[in-house]
Amino acid sequence: MENLRFKRVLIKLSGEALAGEQGFGIKQETVQEICRELGTVLDYGVQMALVIGGGNIFRGLSGSAQGMERSSADYMGMLATVLNALAVQDYLEKLGHPTRVLSAISMREVCEPFIRRRALRHMEKGRVVICAAGTGNPYFTTDTTAALRGMELQCDAIVKATKVDGIYDKDPTTHPDAVKFSTITFDETLSRHIGVMDATAFALLRDNKVPIIVCRMLGGDILKAIKGEPVGTIVTG
Repeated sequence: MENLRFKRVLIKLSGEALAGEQGFGIKQETVQEICRELGTVLDYGVQMALVIGGGNIFRGLSGSAQGMERSSADYMGMLATVLNALAVQDYLEKLGHPTRVLSAISMREVCEPFIRRRALRHMEKGRVVICAAGTGNPYFTTDTTAALRGMELQCDAIVKATKVDGIYDKDPTTHPDAVKFSTITFDETLSRHIGVMDATAFALLRDNKVPIIVCRMLGGDILKAIKGEPVGTIVTG
């Protein structure tokens, strides 16, 4: 633990990450690869919470755009995050990492209700806490859930694990001259209109001075970032 810059973190994963190249649903091989990556971080003694999106199964905004009532669509999206949480829990425990899924929507047969003190106790005991079903309210994204839970659980940082290795001044996939930031402030991110997280999540973290780390999901970058090595991009006050 003495070599860690951040000892308790919340990691935000997109639901699409679990789908792999198939683009939809849950691909077991991809889930296993992600869980092995998380396992290397856990082996280092990091206390970890996870928030996983549900876009690989159902996205509330897209359902609303197709004519579904927004609240109903968002609740369906929340249930999709529970499916993803259970998939990640299953493989993390196969790797020997005790895990608890805590849901903002009560479903006691499959997971525990989210209770802040219980979640903190799980983390103190070395269990991974997967926060499922968003905030339990429609109109809030899983980015906002990650910000809210990260603050509730007194995390040192929010790690947004993505396909890219940090934040750039423009899209690196279409602009070869894109410049990567090693650090950037919240205000500069806003002034440059860089969409790290949605506005609600971003405002919560900025106002409460919780740093955001954006790094690659695979390749060891999550552990390097938590140890304080120069990978990814850190958004700070």
